[in-house]
Amino acid sequence: MAFILPVKGIYPEFGKNCFIAPNATIVGDVIMGDDCSVWFNAVVRGDVNSIKFGNKVNIQDGAVIHCTYQKTITTLGDNVSVGHNAIVHGCQVGNNVLIGMGAIVMDDAVIEDNVLIAAGAVVLEKAHLKSGMIYAGVPAKPVKELTVEQFGHYVERIANNYTMYADWFR
Repeated sequence: MAFILPVKGIYPEFGKNCFIAPNATIVGDVIMGDDCSVWFNAVVRGDVNSIKFGNKVNIQDGAVIHCTYQKTITTLGDNVSVGHNAIVHGCQVGNNVLIGMGAIVMDDAVIEDNVLIAAGAVVLEKAHLKSGMIYAGVPAKPVKELTVEQFGHYVERIANNYTMYADWFR
């Protein structure tokens, strides 16, 4: 059974049709929309500040979602995929975003809608990633422009796949 705990009397809240892997950890001030999934060994820690997910957000295996005490909250929009072993910390993530495997997004970063962050990229504190781009590297920099249709291919496909995968475990 998943490790779901309150912190200071605040329990995580889940939308409809969410899947939480048996060894995922979700604590404190966490609010998830519908059709979200938190996969094996992933951690969503709303202990020191709040975390809010839109609909169809998937937090893949080993990823960590956190924030900073009395400083930053974390929000993820709709159709956000957080890749295996990524870290998303105290930042604002728009809709239709893919955060690649092992990427790191730091405090006060703002990720606009329709952004793809490559595997292993590091988005520095207070960075502002503009819509319609792929960002890669350390620190993350724009490397390629993508059309809305191309984003649909990458981002929507992955978000839909993770909704399907979650159904396999229900």
